[in-house]
Amino acid sequence: MFGEITIEIMLLMMLYAVGATMAAVACLYLVFRRGNAFTRRISTPKRLRQWTAAFFGIVALGHLWYLPGTMMADGDAAALWMLIGALLDCMLTMPLALVVMLCMLQDRKRPLWIAWLITAPLIILSAVSVGMRSYALLPWIQGYFMLMAVGFTIYMVREVRRYGRWLRDNYADLEHKEVWQSLLVLAVIMLLFCYYVVGYGSITYEFIIQLCGIALVAYLLWRVETLQDLSFQPMADGDIALAEAQRAAAEAAAEADDDALDGYGDALEGDGGRPQPAEGLSETVIQEIGKLLHDRCEGNKLYLQTDLTSVQLAQALGTNRTYLGMYFSSQGTTYNAYINTLRINYFIELCRQASAAAVGQSIQAKQLANRSGYRSYRTFSVAFKQRTGQSVKDWIAEQESALQSNKE
Repeated sequence: MFGEITIEIMLLMMLYAVGATMAAVACLYLVFRRGNAFTRRISTPKRLRQWTAAFFGIVALGHLWYLPGTMMADGDAAALWMLIGALLDCMLTMPLALVVMLCMLQDRKRPLWIAWLITAPLIILSAVSVGMRSYALLPWIQGYFMLMAVGFTIYMVREVRRYGRWLRDNYADLEHKEVWQSLLVLAVIMLLFCYYVVGYGSITYEFIIQLCGIALVAYLLWRVETLQDLSFQPMADGDIALAEAQRAAAEAAAEADDDALDGYGDALEGDGGRPQPAEGLSETVIQEIGKLLHDRCEGNKLYLQTDLTSVQLAQALGTNRTYLGMYFSSQGTTYNAYINTLRINYFIELCRQASAAAVGQSIQAKQLANRSGYRSYRTFSVAFKQRTGQSVKDWIAEQESALQSNKE
């Protein structure tokens, strides 16, 4: 493709080598590294790691199968080799990129065969182009690709929004579960693929593709290794013991209501614990769940447990995640909003106690946030501002000012 070896060609070959090496190393890292070198306390999704490793492996191989074409002086042979490379991209690179984006959404296991289904026309058109040894079908390839990109982007935006609602319904702490980064990955990959399809033909194009590819590998590796595995797991033995102790204490304190609670439990068992969403919850069940939350979550401060999930809370209540989610929907809120409201209120109570006990001393917000159930101060700060409309710093300054005024 490039008949004469120039400085630009040498630099491009260096970028090829760097890109191929980075992709290969990232692939081997995800396959063989058991721990997480980026964030040790994060357990990443196994399914996502495996598919991302496959994507990185194909990216590394892609550098190899395109390399001979870039070095050929014979224009016809180089063109044929590039067509073969494009066919391999349509068969492997593009579908795997779509699969990685689907695997980032952990609310359910979406079918992955759809990635090959929507790229099938591209594969067919590319295979015909190889057989014809011609770029005559390139406009059709470009047109279908743009249509595919728009359709998949619309689908992913809808699914990411659904994923965000699922997170708020099931997790109190959204750290390492960010939705916006899934949209960023989608935007970067789609833009890169669009440029790949329509911008071919110059050495500047080759430089841009290689630089973007290197950046994508680095960012995607970081994103995969900092995304928390959200598959629901049974409570650990210690958590079960704690939940049982809290349940026993709550039942002892509310012995007069045992009959009602037993009836509620029987209703759950009778329908398999999975009511029909269209029917909703009866007023009696709503009242019982509200009472259980008051006794076993609020009364025993279960919300202070870091990374408490809706599954764990439902187990502590003696119900299930479906009923609990329907209860919060009936109250016009989400699990995330409920837990964070309790934690913020507890933080405010701790701050006022600290202010009264140590007049004139600054409140240690980070320590109190940790005691309120937050592992990350950044997550706490966002939740605090959402609930109060003020930053933590401004709210504490206002409280200290008011306390000083009352003292004077």
